[in-house]
Amino acid sequence: MSGKSDQVKGRAEEAAGILAGNKDLESEGKSDRRRGEANEKVDQAKDKVDEVIDKATAKVEQAADNAKDSLDQK
Repeated sequence: MSGKSDQVKGRAEEAAGILAGNKDLESEGKSDRRRGEANEKVDQAKDKVDEVIDKATAKVEQAADNAKDSLDQK
């Protein structure tokens, strides 16, 4: 499940647990919601890391191209 779907499922379970007076269901819902929030943050961090890697790769490729061009001119 994705982070968002875990959060939605957790909120629903938590609300159902509160309405039914079922502490176990409420607790399970809180756990699912928090897991979803954590998964979403991990996904966001992965996206940031991928962006940094892509930018670094582009800079390295540009530097290599510049070096090659410089050597070709000699």
